[in-house]
Amino acid sequence: MRVRDEIYWQWADLQLHCRCHEEALSDGTSLDVQVRLSRLGATQLFLGLYGRDGRALLEEYYPTRPGETMTRALVWGVDRARALATGAMPMPRQQRRA
Repeated sequence: MRVRDEIYWQWADLQLHCRCHEEALSDGTSLDVQVRLSRLGATQLFLGLYGRDGRALLEEYYPTRPGETMTRALVWGVDRARALATGAMPMPRQQRRA
């Protein structure tokens, strides 16, 4: 079970439909990438990385992805999540968790 942090709860809105991509890596890290349209039509993105124990390693919320469709934003988010999870891209300093 995932233990959501504050960023997820800023994102959460059960009234808005979203598309999701979930993935489990061989080391037990799981990715959760979600995209939706806001009430005003902006493409929004949530990206979460969770450890084997379900605790959040990283959560990011992008309130707008200007010029991107939901599909393009989802692909970008999945690529970013994989890169962060595998170490191909360094974790943002303010988001690192012990």
